[in-house]
Amino acid sequence: MQYLLNAPASLYATVQLPASKSISNRALILHALSGGSTRPENLSDCNDTQVMIRALDHMPDVIDIHAAGTAMRFLTAYLCVTPGTHTITGTERMQQRPIRILVDALRTLGARIDYAGNEGFPPLCINGTQLTGSEIELAGNVSSQYISALLMIGAVLPVGLKLRLTGNIISRPYINLTLQLMHDFGAQAGWTSESSIDVTPGGYRDTPFRVESDWSAASYWYQMTALATGSPEVELLGLFANSAQGDSRGAELFARLGVQTEYIPQGVKLRKQGHPVVRLDEDLVDIPDLAQTFVVTCCLLDVPFRFTGLQSLKIKETDRICALITELRKLGYVIHAEQDSILWWDGERCPADEQPGIDTYEDHRMAMAFAPACLVCPSIRINEPQVVSKSYPRYWDDLQAAGFGITAYPESR
Repeated sequence: MQYLLNAPASLYATVQLPASKSISNRALILHALSGGSTRPENLSDCNDTQVMIRALDHMPDVIDIHAAGTAMRFLTAYLCVTPGTHTITGTERMQQRPIRILVDALRTLGARIDYAGNEGFPPLCINGTQLTGSEIELAGNVSSQYISALLMIGAVLPVGLKLRLTGNIISRPYINLTLQLMHDFGAQAGWTSESSIDVTPGGYRDTPFRVESDWSAASYWYQMTALATGSPEVELLGLFANSAQGDSRGAELFARLGVQTEYIPQGVKLRKQGHPVVRLDEDLVDIPDLAQTFVVTCCLLDVPFRFTGLQSLKIKETDRICALITELRKLGYVIHAEQDSILWWDGERCPADEQPGIDTYEDHRMAMAFAPACLVCPSIRINEPQVVSKSYPRYWDDLQAAGFGITAYPESR
């Protein structure tokens, strides 16, 4: 399927954002580890969270998490401390995403895990048992989801967990988010130094909990506000000013691209104010999920950029570095990569496709980051638009409610 997008003449919208996928998935694991009956409220309705709910509710012998990377990592650790034998698998792409680092760390603690296919990759066969280990050393530049998966089970280990991270620590806000949620569910865990975290044994308590709206989803509405003409006004409901979500830092960066954030009791209100900076150089190591949003936005605003700290992009739903380079060329922008962790653009252009069709690579963020481009490129089309269900199922409905025109075609035209 393909969507042809048409932008509204003016942008005025009030949007009930989806609940945070990051918080929902962590809260579900912590709730399950507590053994309680009070399920968290306002859980995300995205695919990633729904596969987690089904797995935890039914615990089948074979757990298929489809394309949900968070579920793969968190459930792998959870199954290691849960009685029973289970195989966890996913899509073809999921079976190409490395998981050896997490498996090796869990084996260090005493986990019983076998590879059911290719060494180092899902599917995994896991025999739950009591883990006797208590200390792990891990490179700090690995996915924060590996680290979060280990931390969350740390509180149910007999003597807790001591985790030491070496080298450069990426995505620290996601680690802090996990620690905050662990505390909310009654565990004691925290940094003991710049690179060490201790988790005290004792488990979790059954706790009433409500999930905040998703700052990652908010980024696309910031992007629309930045690209819209006139005086756009957008209200985003359910966001907190002092959020533990790392992607809330996106508001600060969008301020440099001319978008003002006003915190209101219901959430935030966005308006245009001033002009974008002439150039944006930023380390995105703490907010890699916003890389696509800022790369596309800066190109369309004609703001040269250099974004570093993107080493995790190559092992996401797709190789996002390669995907961004390929798809932005269709819009007439020539961006460059260095060291598998840097993207930069100095203003170089190329001929744009007459009717660009953006491929989404089974990656929800490719669809959502390129859709706002219709505010600048009226003929843009999004291929396989249904991928947004991974994190923001109502994305297209919300765009239509805000005045965007969406015409569906059964195949590329």
